[in-house]
Amino acid sequence: MKGILGRKVGMTQVFTKDGNLVPVTVVSVEPNVVTQIKTKETDGYDAVQLATVDRKEKNASKASVGHAKKANTTPKRYLKEIRNLEGTYNLGDTISADIFTAGEYVDVTGTSKGHGTQGVIKRWNQSRGPMAHGSRYHRRPGSLGTMRPMRVLKGKKLPGHMGVETTTIQNLEIIEVNVAENYILVSGNVPGAKESLVLIKSAVKKTGAAPAKEVLSYTEETVVDEVVEEPVNEVVEEVAETVEAPVEETVAEETPAEEATEAPAEENQEESK
Repeated sequence: MKGILGRKVGMTQVFTKDGNLVPVTVVSVEPNVVTQIKTKETDGYDAVQLATVDRKEKNASKASVGHAKKANTTPKRYLKEIRNLEGTYNLGDTISADIFTAGEYVDVTGTSKGHGTQGVIKRWNQSRGPMAHGSRYHRRPGSLGTMRPMRVLKGKKLPGHMGVETTTIQNLEIIEVNVAENYILVSGNVPGAKESLVLIKSAVKKTGAAPAKEVLSYTEETVVDEVVEEPVNEVVEEVAETVEAPVEETVAEETPAEEATEAPAEENQEESK
């Protein structure tokens, strides 16, 4: 059996290359540290204790600080034992998200959300009574049992505290494992509130693995205006042409005027003679 501790981040959805939409739960999986190894000789059973999420030493007890120093690590906030863990581990070893692969089936255990004190309709999904025509029975629990034995039998569904129970969701498929960013995407929903501790273990009832789903990834594209650079020689030639063209035109325009001014001067000199 494989197992690791993580924290529930929240739910989202991903698209596969087949065009399917898969709802997933994001579980943040920081490296787990092996803080204790139990054996049948010393403790009566085989188990490995995992710890995750760092804790400030000033806020930890001396016992927890000493327990963490045996594994050459800092005090941790969450500790959990896993029995029959695959492989051999030594004190201080770390377990990361790469122990699981996409397509594997797992069981996820967590503590359900607390709802406080609730009635039988919300807590046990019972039906209400008629709301009109003089009925005085609406949301009550109903009969509490027979006349004998003059008490409420055990197991009767009554109002009371709802939630904050250890709950396990079985046969969930792992959609993606990202070791670089330390998270695992699990199909469907898992018990617990956001930032609550969850335990991911290999599925008990469903062994094997499904074909890994190819998840589409999205990248933000930045649009840059294309700048076309013209060769310097061509730009110089164009500037030279624009400068030379008006000069030639002005010279061509001035020549007739000069001839016209010179002609009357010569005629005046002949008349004076």
